This record gives sequence, C-alpha cells and structure tokens, in this order.
Amino acid sequence: MPVTNRLPVPTTFDADERLRWVARVARLMDSQFQLPGTRFRFGLDPLLGLLPIVGDLSTTVVSVALLLTMLRHGASGAVVVRMALNIFIDTVVGGIPILGNVFDFAYKSNERNVALLRRHYAEGRHQGSGRGLVVLLLLGFGIVFSLVAWGSVVLLSWVWHYFDAHPILNT
Repeated sequence: MPVTNRLPVPTTFDADERLRWVARVARLMDSQFQLPGTRFRFGLDPLLGLLPIVGDLSTTVVSVALLLTMLRHGASGAVVVRMALNIFIDTVVGGIPILGNVFDFAYKSNERNVALLRRHYAEGRHQGSGRGLVVLLLLGFGIVFSLVAWGSVVLLSWVWHYFDAHPILNT
C-alpha cells in the first residue's frame, strides 16, 4: 500500500496559516485604517473604488482570489454561494458612480466572507477541497463573460450600422 505524505487538515480556522492570510488580506481590503477620533474603519477597497473601472475590477479580483482560497480550504457549496453573492453585491453596487463609493465604505464583503467561513469552521462542517464547485463557478463566470462580450459586439454593431445609415454630418 503506497504511503502518502498528506498534512493533517486543520480543525480550526486559526490553525491554518493560509486562512489566517485570507483574514489579514480581508482586513486590509475592508478595515485596515481608522478615521482618527472615531470608530469608523475602512480599507483599500473603497479607496481603490475611487478609480473608475480599474479600482473596482482590482478589488473584485482580490475578493475572488480570497473566495477561491476559502473554497479550497473547506467552504461548502452553500457558504461559497453566499460568499459569491457578497462579492457580487459589492461589485455591482460599488460600480455605481458616487453611490457605489459611499457603499464601498460601509459594505465589507471580504470580512463578511471571512466571518461566514469562521462560523462554518466553528460548526465543524469544513470539508477540504471544493474543486468541483471551483470548476462550476469558473464555467459560470466564463458563460457570463461570453454573454457580455457577445452582447457588446451586437450593441456596437448595431450602433455602427445606425450611424452608418444616419450620418451625423451631412457633407
């Protein structure tokens, strides 16, 4: 019988260094800094959100990377769906000009996701790897991305043909 050198699965959230790393990054993104003289905390997420498109995209990438790490280390399907919903809400509402910037200061999706995983670990329901769900999520994101790309091409084509048939400047 072959002997495998597998490391034991940590029984608590804080026993796993990779999950502690997730908690540290989530804190950096959501509540690393404190407004002097108040209890109000904020992180890099709302600050990066002030940069149109690039800032919101970068914070979403960090959130998805944290989600994938949590998924690989025991989050169940139901918890991952709730985490993905937190990221989706943060991304969609955070992308709205002005209102989204205010929202980013209040809604801390990464810390919400870490709290979900901590509760999941405390209940003893962590399972280990979730490769199947990762593949399913990536497939879903791929389909959504493809539909958005296709819709963009159709819209641009329609706009192109419209302005080709109705020129703005008559020469």
